[in-house]
Amino acid sequence: MAECDDFLVVEKPPFLLVHPTKPNGVRTLWGELKQLLAFEIANGGQVSIVNRLDRETSGLVLVAKTSAAARRFGLMMQEQRIAKEYRAIVWGWPEWQTKSVDAPLARQGAHGASPIWLKQTIHSEGAAAQTDFQLEKRFERGINGDRFSIVRAVPRTGRTHQIRVHLASLGHPIAGDKIYGPDEKLYLQFIETDWTPELARQLLLPRHALHSAMIRIDGGEKWESPLPPDLAGFCR
Repeated sequence: MAECDDFLVVEKPPFLLVHPTKPNGVRTLWGELKQLLAFEIANGGQVSIVNRLDRETSGLVLVAKTSAAARRFGLMMQEQRIAKEYRAIVWGWPEWQTKSVDAPLARQGAHGASPIWLKQTIHSEGAAAQTDFQLEKRFERGINGDRFSIVRAVPRTGRTHQIRVHLASLGHPIAGDKIYGPDEKLYLQFIETDWTPELARQLLLPRHALHSAMIRIDGGEKWESPLPPDLAGFCR
């Protein structure tokens, strides 16, 4: 999408892992970029992904091509000088126009029983997490007139699953979310059976409807990305 000597910004499709999690040779964004930037790497460059996205999340990813750029962006992330915006399609019609959630997050299994190792929860002993939300559009779909909304999400911190947990805490989980949606058992079922008509009936989407829509470097450039076809089609 955009490239210069120090970095590039790319569009990650849904279902693509950012980094390898197992030594099984599965396709990842990191692996694809290593092939794309083979010449730069051979001449002392590197691939450092600045903002990591979940496997199912689509959208903009900032990638440093040099160690100096990686250090600079890492520091800017710590100082909250790289702004990020997401678009989420959520269940229901929020009564609020804007909402801020300031609620610490921790891994659920660290404070109680949890069948899902990665699942996060709001907990007083967790790490600080803050997200600002703005309602952008309400709509209905399907013969039953199910209600959904498009919400702009601006994370002020970068915790695991932060936007997903905070929206679920407001009673408006993201459409298609297997962990924080209607029932966490759907995630366990998905792991066991992969995607099935029964899961499609309950989740409606094969992935959670979250998209990295904007990145802006403080004092520098800004990139934007519209909803991808699968999410735009869902809204229609």
